[in-house]
Amino acid sequence: MRCTILTLFPEFFDSPLDAGLMGKARESGLIDVALVNPRAYTTDRHSTVDDRPYGGGPGMVMRVEQIGRAHV
Repeated sequence: MRCTILTLFPEFFDSPLDAGLMGKARESGLIDVALVNPRAYTTDRHSTVDDRPYGGGPGMVMRVEQIGRAHV
């Protein structure tokens, strides 16, 4: 089984994915987990991956361009 995790912080997943049953499953080849950082697919010098929501309001949303380039 192949799983892809889209995250701005791939280093957060190193420990949980290597421990316990998940670690054993990865070692035996039952599961393959790919960590994809959308910042690797940006074109601006600030590696911008989020923007304000359309119509305003609090928070930020992921930009579709970087997600599309990541081929997730």
